[in-house]
Amino acid sequence: MSTRGTRGTRGTWIEQAVRAEAELGEGPTWDAAAGRLIWVDILGCRIHTYEPATGRRTVRTTEQHVGAAKPRECGGLVANLRDGIGLYGPDDGFSWLARDPVPGRRGNDAAVAPDGSLWAGTMYYDEKPGGAALTRFAPDGTATEVFGGVTVSNGTGWSPDGTLLYYVDTPTRRVDVCRVEDGLPVDRRPLAVVEEGAGLPDGLTVDAEGCVWVALWDGAALRRYTPRGDLDRTVPLPVPRPTACAFGGPHLRDLYVTSARTGLERPHPLAGSLLVIPDAGEGARGTAFAG
Repeated sequence: MSTRGTRGTRGTWIEQAVRAEAELGEGPTWDAAAGRLIWVDILGCRIHTYEPATGRRTVRTTEQHVGAAKPRECGGLVANLRDGIGLYGPDDGFSWLARDPVPGRRGNDAAVAPDGSLWAGTMYYDEKPGGAALTRFAPDGTATEVFGGVTVSNGTGWSPDGTLLYYVDTPTRRVDVCRVEDGLPVDRRPLAVVEEGAGLPDGLTVDAEGCVWVALWDGAALRRYTPRGDLDRTVPLPVPRPTACAFGGPHLRDLYVTSARTGLERPHPLAGSLLVIPDAGEGARGTAFAG
């Protein structure tokens, strides 16, 4: 772990885990089996890995924009690419699980559900209102649309007991919550609304206490909401466009944050890097994709 860092308000210590200049860093995910963090640079067409214990890093270049990459039970990665869902094997071989190219549309954030399915979002490059969706992909590639009429499908996560789903469609400014019945969400409603001027909700993660951490694009901060929707904590960050967050490390106590450089009016020294907040809390254990 990097020793370079800065102290935020309330004494929060924030470190630069990986110095990078990602155009659109996104989707941090802890791969417990490999002891590494996986994250992507969507517009840079790169999948990054970082091992905190050793400092070892890898970078894989993809042929398409890559919205998210998650570990698979059998080894390798599942990726939400521009044209669909791709599978990378332990031997680096590639195959399509589901391919559905649509001009002007790409894959965006994704998450693995407690049952091992992949929930993958899309968006249009011009952010066409209502043109995208959140879709559940079973391990065999069977696709079920979960939410249609989405504009920018972003953060998706489950409560530790799997009974609640949290979801962000960024332009709505909301973090929504749904009950889960038979594996699918029902009764979607707002949990929290991010006020004007505070940034836009982007990626999220759920901790072991069931609280929701969400990154605020153009808000230079993370927020933690309780399961009741109360704002419990705000963590200012030294980057203007944080994109997503995830707990990692051997005890899931370090909170990793991805960030973006794209669209900034002026260069920023840490934008695009992977940050970490040591001992920020306790994360909930994740699930690898079962396909």
